[in-house]
Amino acid sequence: MEYIRSFIAIDIEDPILTERIEQVKNTILSSNADLKPVERENIHITLRFLGNIPLGLVDEIYRIMREVEFKPFSIHLKGLNAFPNINRPRVIWIGVEEGAEELKKIQKQLESKLRKIGIQPEKEEFIPHVTIARVRSGRNRDRLVKILLELTDIDIGFMTVNSIRLKQSILTPRGPIYKTLREVRV
Repeated sequence: MEYIRSFIAIDIEDPILTERIEQVKNTILSSNADLKPVERENIHITLRFLGNIPLGLVDEIYRIMREVEFKPFSIHLKGLNAFPNINRPRVIWIGVEEGAEELKKIQKQLESKLRKIGIQPEKEEFIPHVTIARVRSGRNRDRLVKILLELTDIDIGFMTVNSIRLKQSILTPRGPIYKTLREVRV
């Protein structure tokens, strides 16, 4: 049986927003911390990471995605933060201010339907965010934290959410390549 690494996401494709995100990434990279930035074409909001799933489940997941009820809505990408927290950053992300509740409703619908087809429930609470970099080591952490704190209120802008996508993540030595397998538009 063939397995694929996959997730359900909302892609950030607006060139104005991706350019602003690039500027933020360049600012945090200037800290000279040991970071692995997310490539511009891979910028997204993960609604549900699925992990390695049988290829045969793709159509079943697509059916579930089509059952999710939502209308087009606006989200506001604003503020820089980190997991587990800003003083000990491992994953650096941009928050979702307006529209976060709608994203949570979509995620909740996906979660309960995916569970019915045997996909294990998510362990962590869903916090809508756009990952922009991962921290690989503690090198220059103080400089990085100082920049993160300066950018906690950064305003990236608004976009309309009108589709969700099932993505395949192909891991390569140069970083992941994401491929859209299925899309549901509203």
